[in-house]
Amino acid sequence: MRASRLLTILMTLQSREQVSAAELARDCQVSVRSIYRDIDSLSALGIPVYSEQGARAGYRLLEGYRTQLNGFSKQEIETLFMLGLSGPMQELGLAPAMSEARLKLLAAIPANLRNHANRFQSCFLLDTPGWFTEKETVGSLPQLFSAIWQKNSVSFDYQSWRGSSERVVDPLGMVLKAGTWYLVAQSNTQVKTYRVARIQDLKILNQSFESDTSFDLSAYWQQSNRQMEAALYSNTAEIKLTAKGLRMLHSLSPPYVRQHTQIGQTDETGWTTVVLPSGRTEQAVVEMLRFGPDVQVLQPEALRQAMKTVIEAMSQYYIAT
Repeated sequence: MRASRLLTILMTLQSREQVSAAELARDCQVSVRSIYRDIDSLSALGIPVYSEQGARAGYRLLEGYRTQLNGFSKQEIETLFMLGLSGPMQELGLAPAMSEARLKLLAAIPANLRNHANRFQSCFLLDTPGWFTEKETVGSLPQLFSAIWQKNSVSFDYQSWRGSSERVVDPLGMVLKAGTWYLVAQSNTQVKTYRVARIQDLKILNQSFESDTSFDLSAYWQQSNRQMEAALYSNTAEIKLTAKGLRMLHSLSPPYVRQHTQIGQTDETGWTTVVLPSGRTEQAVVEMLRFGPDVQVLQPEALRQAMKTVIEAMSQYYIAT
């Protein structure tokens, strides 16, 4: 375990200009005191690592020092080859580079692992889009990738549900979620999310921008998802479900709804009281109708009346004449 940790510290120091003891402790999941001992051990082995004091305190390797530690485990080989399994690299215009990198990696690893890597690649396929969904056209991905990397502002026409509008933004990153690409960009002082398939007439501008070094794409995306879920399900509904309805609730509801659902008592007739998040009345009606006769809406009254109106209108289609 300690040998693996020393290797992790060495690789981290080699890949980053400077890193603090607290960051190393977090990455290695040990105490800061353990990192101090590990740094001393690396120094005793002749690794030229030294510390800097002051506001930018941390550890770094002597400039120009590189180690040739390139041994891979089977699990590491599997992880690396998983990176290029599907279409995202093609969409980004990086398929040729990925192919070349794969060949170089195969040449670099020991011969006894090459067959393992090839077999692993032939056994797994990553297909990101959901079932019964049409693949979106995202022809501007290579240009967006270039603009993000070069820190160039971009302009484009954005087709939202409100209509088309021209946007000038600083692209910060891209996210692939369930087969759909999203652009995260700063517009004036706000960070916003744009669906790449709705971007038209993209132009890379001859102006660069300085991104906020504290911006964390992963943290932003997680927070954005939480805010979107809370906005979509801003209301609460109280319903009753049969045993079949409870099973349907688990299979039909998105994770956010399942996470915030409260299952109550089951009465003598077999109906169970459930309190769960719901959206606007029109959206909630559609979701409740999926349960058919296995749901009774109790509250809010507006949803109950909307259900009654829709069901009465639907019943007219089936009444015998």
